[in-house]
Amino acid sequence: MKKTMLLTLCLFFMMNRLVPQTNAKNSGIDLMLVRGEYERAIDTCKLILAADSLNPEIYYKLGIAYQNSLDEEQSLDCYYKASRLNPESNVYNFSLAKAYYTQGKFSLAEPILLNLNSLDSTKWLYAYYLSSIYMQSEKYDDALDIYDRFLSNDSTNCVYLDKTAFAYLKGGYYDDAINLYNKSLSIKKKNLTAIKNLSFLYASTMNPDTAIQILTMGIEIDSTDKDLYIRRAQINYSKNYTKRAMDDYLFLLASGDSSKLYLKRTGIGYSYNFQPKEAIRYLLLAYKADSSDYETCSFLGQCYYKIKDMKSSIYFYKKVQEILRPIYSQVGLTHYLCADSQRDNGNYKDAIDSYLKAFAINSDPNINMIIANIYDEKLNNKGRAISYYQRFLNSQKSSKMKFPPAYIEKIEKRLEYLKKSPVK
Repeated sequence: MKKTMLLTLCLFFMMNRLVPQTNAKNSGIDLMLVRGEYERAIDTCKLILAADSLNPEIYYKLGIAYQNSLDEEQSLDCYYKASRLNPESNVYNFSLAKAYYTQGKFSLAEPILLNLNSLDSTKWLYAYYLSSIYMQSEKYDDALDIYDRFLSNDSTNCVYLDKTAFAYLKGGYYDDAINLYNKSLSIKKKNLTAIKNLSFLYASTMNPDTAIQILTMGIEIDSTDKDLYIRRAQINYSKNYTKRAMDDYLFLLASGDSSKLYLKRTGIGYSYNFQPKEAIRYLLLAYKADSSDYETCSFLGQCYYKIKDMKSSIYFYKKVQEILRPIYSQVGLTHYLCADSQRDNGNYKDAIDSYLKAFAINSDPNINMIIANIYDEKLNNKGRAISYYQRFLNSQKSSKMKFPPAYIEKIEKRLEYLKKSPVK
């Protein structure tokens, strides 16, 4: 009994000592947070709230403790309660908005940030989170309004320059983005993010050589950044600078990234550099990673041919045929279907062209019959109608498709009639 009373008294005195410490001047809980004693801070805050459940400052500190303990839901709940108990506090409101933002609840964070931004439009933190929501929601012009405001007050701030440039980039205003990124680089020459985005912009505006120069400058700044090599290799490859691209892909492979794309393009680089044996080495590794890539097989066929290994060359060329056969058949079917649409739309010459492309792939005797009908009934060209009726009759003899004798007889009679008629 005495022990129970003693414990109760201890708790009472502890409560009486802790409750007055919940104002901003109290450093006890803050010290726990600074020291990383988050569980202790949580227990202390809960103890205080048991006696004073309407204390927004303690809810706020409890939210910080939960946040550092990676309990986002509990942290958000505490910030929400602090904000509701003291809706005038920008600190509580901003913490709540950030918690919403972290959990991707942008629709809940945005109105809070809008209000904070209206109260103090000079505070970058408010603007940063609000503009980030705009950027992720593809409201680039709204984000630009914010960035332009800060940039107009400090035109040499690289953070503002890069943010504004990126908003221009995402909004499709490439020239404006290029100007700002160049200005940022003139101030901060080792700005790799600006270098990467600027290279993308130059490549997108048909200035690939400038993009390559920019990336080379970035590699001189940080020769370990693999992303710079990947970007430069891609641009060089797209420009058919296969030897230059190969050098970058070799670096990436040496760094441990054995992507099948890098293996294949390294092999292609050696192939164009008249080194078929080296090319085969990398192309075989790419083939092992993906045996369904027709381009890899095709280059293997070429390289084996160059070293006079005809057996291997034939093998890989046959692999190409095997891989492309379904696609080739689909192309033929697509030509046929397109021709049907063109014919029904009255585009008879285009339809005939598409039917001939389909026939070149599928050799379907029916196509000759369809073309003959178009020349006969739509274009009144008896000479060509005769030619295609005859082709149909000749091709169906060796075709696996069998037609009813009455149908063949009807075609023969039509052909005889046209032959006897004056030909225009």
